[in-house]
Amino acid sequence: MMNIPTTNDPKIALIYILVIIIAASILTRVVASLMNRMNRFKKDMTGIYLVRDIINYLIYFIALMVILQIFGINLAGTLLSLGIVGIAVSFAAKDIISNLFSGIILILGKSVKVGDTIEVKGKKGVVERITLRSTIIVDDIGVRDHIPNSTMTNDPYLQYKAPEKYRVDIIAGLALDVDIEEFRDHITKRISEYDEILKDPTPDVYAREISFKQSKVKVSFWVKDFNSKDKYKLIITNEIRKYVENEGKHE
Repeated sequence: MMNIPTTNDPKIALIYILVIIIAASILTRVVASLMNRMNRFKKDMTGIYLVRDIINYLIYFIALMVILQIFGINLAGTLLSLGIVGIAVSFAAKDIISNLFSGIILILGKSVKVGDTIEVKGKKGVVERITLRSTIIVDDIGVRDHIPNSTMTNDPYLQYKAPEKYRVDIIAGLALDVDIEEFRDHITKRISEYDEILKDPTPDVYAREISFKQSKVKVSFWVKDFNSKDKYKLIITNEIRKYVENEGKHE
């Protein structure tokens, strides 16, 4: 057991607590910094995130135990008490415990990894991080969804092939007098002229719906670099605008 001095002086106790909290914060930041540096050498950061979370939890747990000992609270007695009430608390914390073990299963089993594209319960995105409690995915517009790990292990989910995470979809409304097949030939040809856009899978145009006012189509293509997805979405949207504008001038 650690030999931590106890005190009845509130001011000294407060100083001890502040020192412990500051030390714990510094240690967690150092651990985070060291782990992030590994990103240069390791493509799969899933296991590294697990180690970082475990170390952080241990640091905070030790800090809590030290603070309790400063106030003269017996650690063995505290742990025993926690064990006695653990049965009652476990019912209230069953979701937390379930997510914790599910997170360990996901990370060690490598069924889902950082960088994968998944869809679960209608939410689709790229896995940004897997923590001990939740799996964080980022959708096409940058929104982060925190999916409980128990959901990932208990419910079915879709896991897309690697090129899927580079896919770009653009919904366009075309006037009824625009020939959709001619539009498809023109826009897919223009898309293929950009080197950063993949030739396989090939770009294509899909019909979505038609009304009395317009025809809606979906233009789909894949980019080599995920980070350039928004850039080429803007470029191809402008190509569509130019085509529609020119068609209007030919009337």
